Amino acid sequence: MKVAAIQHDITWEDREATLAHVAPMVATAAAEGARLVVLPEMFAVGFSMTPEATAEPEGGPTSAWLVEQAGTHGLWIGGSVPEQRGGRPRNVFVLAGPDGTVHRYAKVHPFTYSGEHEHYDAGDELVTVEVDGVRVSLFVCYDLRFADEFWELAEGTDLYLVVASWPQSRAHHWRSLLLARAIENQAYVVGCNRVGDGDGTHYAGGSCIVDPMGQVLASEGDHEAVLFAEIETATVQATRERFPFLRDRRR
Repeated sequence: MKVAAIQHDITWEDREATLAHVAPMVATAAAEGARLVVLPEMFAVGFSMTPEATAEPEGGPTSAWLVEQAGTHGLWIGGSVPEQRGGRPRNVFVLAGPDGTVHRYAKVHPFTYSGEHEHYDAGDELVTVEVDGVRVSLFVCYDLRFADEFWELAEGTDLYLVVASWPQSRAHHWRSLLLARAIENQAYVVGCNRVGDGDGTHYAGGSCIVDPMGQVLASEGDHEAVLFAEIETATVQATRERFPFLRDRRR
């Protein structure tokens, strides 16, 4: 399965402008044969702590746009969206399929360092979705620092998706943790981060796609780009058979 990670800038808290900017990049990914397209955390509005200005109902305009893009291009596409369904909003990874199917994963670890927990509720359920025969587990940004959830899903996961608004100031952590999650779980990892500036924070991209041995298949610097790589479930299986490390993990 060919996967594409779209590393793009965001017009701060302006959904319409950002979606118009991203749509041609999605079309490019589709034209190159991508079956799964990944967008950053809060990809339409930025990592905003003013949900009263950005949050939308579950199934709102950003989710509807993802469904539309999936149907138009005949692929899977996802990124995180501030969504509200009773109570406070949550930071939700919305993954839409070409047949109109929608899966949702609410970020389990709000980023307390920036006060995300004061504005968004945490999710309480991990999510794995089968996409064209590939078992795909969904995570959002700060989740990357917590290996235990990745470990919990490892045996049933071929590919982890991590969508992010990760700042340039901790870019070394971003790349190191993506590599670690791939190596320790013997699975592919796609880390899709934004670029540009938002609310005083600089985001330097660094999106990358890593294979089950920790080899970087594709990566980018601090500019907008579309990354591509092929995901092979046979490679995951072969890696785990050759190096049967997962069976030695204490539970």
